[in-house]
Amino acid sequence: MGDIGAELREKQTIRLEKGPFQRCLRTIGPGVIAGAADDDPSGIGTYGQAGAQLGFNIGWTMIFTFPLMAAIQEIAARIGRTTGRGISGNLSRHYPAELMYFVVSLLFVANVINIGADLSAMADALQLLVGGPSSLYVVGFGLASIAAIVFLDYSRYVTVLKWTTLSLFAYVVAAFMAHIPWGEALKGIFVPHVEWNGSFFTTFLAILGTTISPYLFFWQSSQEVEEETADPKAKPLKCAPWQASGAFLRIRADTLVGMAFSNVIAIAIIVTAAATLHKAGVTEINSSTDAAKALEPVAGRFALMVFATGIIGTGLLAVPILAGSAAFAVGEACRWPVGLERQPKEAIAFNTTLAAAAMLGMAIIFTPIDPIKALYWSAVINGICAVPLMVVMMQMTGRSDVMGEFPVQGWLRALGWLATSTMVFSVLGLALQWIV
Repeated sequence: MGDIGAELREKQTIRLEKGPFQRCLRTIGPGVIAGAADDDPSGIGTYGQAGAQLGFNIGWTMIFTFPLMAAIQEIAARIGRTTGRGISGNLSRHYPAELMYFVVSLLFVANVINIGADLSAMADALQLLVGGPSSLYVVGFGLASIAAIVFLDYSRYVTVLKWTTLSLFAYVVAAFMAHIPWGEALKGIFVPHVEWNGSFFTTFLAILGTTISPYLFFWQSSQEVEEETADPKAKPLKCAPWQASGAFLRIRADTLVGMAFSNVIAIAIIVTAAATLHKAGVTEINSSTDAAKALEPVAGRFALMVFATGIIGTGLLAVPILAGSAAFAVGEACRWPVGLERQPKEAIAFNTTLAAAAMLGMAIIFTPIDPIKALYWSAVINGICAVPLMVVMMQMTGRSDVMGEFPVQGWLRALGWLATSTMVFSVLGLALQWIV
């Protein structure tokens, strides 16, 4: 034990000697990448529609959702780091097979539809910038995403993902180009405003479904396992409890930064749409590229180019994560060898599932299915999937046979149940709206 403690102290000293920037780069990881992937092209379309339809009055929802999404993502990360298995791996060992297959099947279907919608938005954005056939761009983006996640070295791939998150700053640039009345915008962000009508609550439910997404739970949990596997000195916390303090601090910092980054970008998109589209009387957009097109007449060609570039950048980040989270969910459920650090031939079934998810998403574009309607149903399936999954996650993290001596307790548990309850009422509200 003394040797282990000495090694940990030596490692910490080396990190301190490398300065704050290096420590920051080492700290950010699964949480920041998950937060950035949350602002995928479909999310951009949702936030753009919210700002166009309701103006600045909807901005406060991002402050409301921040603690909820941060809590549930941290809980997902703790499951992976504590047990050494992702969410599906724990489901397959501690819960009925029927529940596991139900959740994993819903996740896979939702991810495939999401991939198709995101690839369509990326292709349309590139077509806005350079012209050409969007169907060819769909195939190119899809194949590039598969190749990156399957064939790149794991550490190099993670580095690529981290740098890709910077593309989201395009929306911050667009916000400052839109001549936003910041007094009105800040009021909308910090002062809750509720309109008692169907359109407001539909938009509110859409924002919840976009910010709290099951595929991000699976991704961050599995990536904690990947990070632990890649570090020869790290062990699952159930087997190495002395590593818990540092691991939990890193997870919390990583997740808080990631979710804050996600919501800042979402706020930038909402206020940009409110200051341009809503002000100009444009209240209906159907996709992220519609938002970019509508932005040009009121904010100029450069704003359109910045917005479209951001769509491509965040899509390149989100599509591999959507395909990867589907592969982790299926692979762990079936107890296959899984992991991005493995050579392709060492995890054939895992990589085949990953490629299949991306290829099926690409195929949606070449069917009569409307990508926008598909995106809507993806959000519905995600909401349905989130409810049982979050309930199981919260129950799982209170079990000593799963979490050992590290069950989730206190305010983090309370926030986790609040997030779960919010999703339950959101799905019930959506069902009630259908009925009424």
